Amino acid sequence: MASRAELGPVRRGLNGTTVAAMIVSALVALPIAAIFLIGLSGDGENWQHMLFNVVPRAGGRTLLLLAFTGAVTASIGIVSAWLVASCDFPFRRLLSVALVLPLAIPSYLAAYAFGEFLDYTGPVQGLYRNLFGFSSARDYSFPDVRSLGGAVLVMSAVLYPYVYLACRSMFLMQGRAAADVARTLGAGPWRVFSRVQIPMARPAIMVGLTLVMMETLNDIGAVEYLGVQTLTFSIYDTWLNRGSLAGAAQIACVLLVFVVLLLWIERRARRRQRVASQKTTAVTIDAVRLKLSGLRGWGATLICTLPVLIGFVVPVAVLSGFALRRLDDFAEPRLMKALGHSITVSSAAALLTVLLAFVLSYAARTDRSRLTLGASRLASLGYGIPGTVLGIGVLIPLAGFDNFLDGMLRQTFGISSGLLLTGTGFAIVYAATVRFLTMAEGTIDSGFQKLSPHLDMAARTLGRNGLQTLTQVLLPNMRPAVLTAALLVFIETLKELSATILLRPFNFNTLATLVYEDASRSKVQDASVAAIIIILAGLIPVILVSRSLDRRR
Repeated sequence: MASRAELGPVRRGLNGTTVAAMIVSALVALPIAAIFLIGLSGDGENWQHMLFNVVPRAGGRTLLLLAFTGAVTASIGIVSAWLVASCDFPFRRLLSVALVLPLAIPSYLAAYAFGEFLDYTGPVQGLYRNLFGFSSARDYSFPDVRSLGGAVLVMSAVLYPYVYLACRSMFLMQGRAAADVARTLGAGPWRVFSRVQIPMARPAIMVGLTLVMMETLNDIGAVEYLGVQTLTFSIYDTWLNRGSLAGAAQIACVLLVFVVLLLWIERRARRRQRVASQKTTAVTIDAVRLKLSGLRGWGATLICTLPVLIGFVVPVAVLSGFALRRLDDFAEPRLMKALGHSITVSSAAALLTVLLAFVLSYAARTDRSRLTLGASRLASLGYGIPGTVLGIGVLIPLAGFDNFLDGMLRQTFGISSGLLLTGTGFAIVYAATVRFLTMAEGTIDSGFQKLSPHLDMAARTLGRNGLQTLTQVLLPNMRPAVLTAALLVFIETLKELSATILLRPFNFNTLATLVYEDASRSKVQDASVAAIIIILAGLIPVILVSRSLDRRR
């Protein structure tokens, strides 16, 4: 049993860190409150139209996309994780790292690449025509990638690593004890896998699937390009193409119900995962992997290679092929301007997000009151909110502030302030901060957990006050965690499309929106250079994840 000192100080009443944590949580809650305020202010007829016409059709497609994507990602992630963690076969060590690589490919870039790869003029259909002697598209039928099935293929190809990572960690923690006991009772490898190891890994599977579904809900670029009208795309279409902000907010309210349900499932699964981890790690022994030789070994290699080929090699090969024929575009003014905007916005979002995340984590370290815990949980809601929903929630309060300030300055001084917040990239920074705050807070909190609470107490006994303890003792030790959190937020903001495309000012492009604009005009080749830059940046967190897994092992 840990002592009270080891658990950290418990303070009564409000203090500076608690108030700061509550302010941070209020900044996250403001967009959510704005969405419901706008949605509930719409007239009844608009609600009726949305509930009976838009929501059933778009909601049905969304549920189908979530169901099929969840089933495919679960199958790929569970099987590949079990093979890598429990079996020994050719190239197992290399594939254990390579299976994480598709995380570097944003779903919209994968959609653009597969659209070109499987198109009539692409290599797959060209090879198909040559093999069977077809001369035109009228001579044969070929599955259309711009469909629900195509969207499932694209989403599953780049999102399965969420399930793979969660399951791999759980399978490694299980060790071989439970499997060996089952085998002594006469169970074969398949029966051990299906009856013992899968049930023990169920919490991890649910965590991975929840992340997959939240990312699927957040996507707008891939589903629009592939012609699948989900609830997320309906928000974008209703707001920008039909000019109904209230209608978009009403659809966002419905979508938030999905998000809340997913967050509840994820939180419940994480709680069960912690319990399962505590139970399994107590009996973990050095794993003795099942040796797969001959055809079985090479079959396992093939099973683990296919997801990497589809989710990483194909998109990178297609986009790289286009980019290599456009090397001059790397110096194009339009690309350089978009790159500058991306770096500026991503740097500002990383700085602000890490600052707010540090406030939350430090408050949780110094004050374990219910207010601080509640503020931290409220602030964690942002990650589950799709970017299009955040776009609406962020724009409304910022536009209200701009209008209020402009009206006050006009009446008082006869001058106009214009759009100070909504007319710049600040709205994108705010949305990115809300969305990725949980990611940064988790990274920084992990860093704090590695520092004993006795470190704070020792600094106090040596005459340091709270501020000196923070700046002279904690911050130097927290530098790796802070830099990692900043890097993750920077790269995620660089790839972010859903919120950026709604909140960007006029004539303001980032790399993501530049790719989106070119792909929307069927000019994926012109977007390839910007796409390659995004992918190269996305490889950095993937490498960090792989190194973290190796260190943990």
